[in-house]
Amino acid sequence: MKLDIYRRPEPEHKLSFIAVPAGQEIPQEAINVDWRVVANNVELNVDGNMPDYGIDDPKGQISEKGYAITSVYHQVEAGG
Repeated sequence: MKLDIYRRPEPEHKLSFIAVPAGQEIPQEAINVDWRVVANNVELNVDGNMPDYGIDDPKGQISEKGYAITSVYHQVEAGG
C-alpha cells in the first residue's frame, strides 16, 4: 500500500509515527502541529507490523481509523 509517513517527537528522546494512505490528510482526531513528513507515496507492506515505525497491525488500524499510529508502548528511540 502506498503511504505517507509522518513523525513527531515524544518525551524521553522518542518518536511516534503516523501512516496514512498516500495523498490523504491526517484525520482530524489525529491532527497535531508537531507531525513532520518523513516520506510521501512510499510503498509499504501493511499485512504485518511495521517495526521501523513502531506500528502494530497497520492494515487493521487503517481499516478501522483511516490511519495507523505508533503505540505509546512501541515509541522509537530518536536517532537510533
